Amino acid sequence: MEIVKVVEKGGVVTIPEEQMERIVSELAAGRLIVYPTETVYGLGCDPFDETAVKRVYMAKRRPFDMAMSIAVKDVRMMEELAVLDDRARSLVKKFMPGPITLIVAKRPAVPDILTSSTNEIGIRIPDNPVALKIIEEFGPIVSTSANIHSHKNPLTCQDAIGDLGPAVSVYVDGGPARFGKPSTIVQLNEGEMALIRPGAIPAETIEAALNE
Repeated sequence: MEIVKVVEKGGVVTIPEEQMERIVSELAAGRLIVYPTETVYGLGCDPFDETAVKRVYMAKRRPFDMAMSIAVKDVRMMEELAVLDDRARSLVKKFMPGPITLIVAKRPAVPDILTSSTNEIGIRIPDNPVALKIIEEFGPIVSTSANIHSHKNPLTCQDAIGDLGPAVSVYVDGGPARFGKPSTIVQLNEGEMALIRPGAIPAETIEAALNE
């Protein structure tokens, strides 16, 4: 396993080009990476590589009937994988990039293993320049917390290393997570909103945005 430290150049936090190429090649080879987000550290892989997705489940010791989410860099990429209605688009516009995950209808390109064979996918745009750069260079990646299932949230790269160790090919260390709590997960289904997991954005704030 390898640890990559992010660097700051001219006020911009990023990953050196050579190391970014390594991260992209590892993802393309079906291996796992840990990356920083504004909420907690994420465990990522190529969401279209079913073997890689299985590796995530096994590394986390996560039940296969628990779906995982995808991180994207913008609305265009999001709509390639998910079906957004007007309510979903309003939440994306108001809160993303940011600590919210929407569960919406998936497109056929999304593998069933990622969604536990349901017709919905959790999807978000992280508010972290390093995560967004990785997605820009590689494409959509799996978005799930970088820990063993039911363990405490990984707020630092060291937390993730302590849980996942050599199961991960590359750890990207971007310092402590800004929010230190997971994204709020909201399900939008037939015009109704359901709070699936409380998180960094209060449910009342999301409901108020939908009622504006």
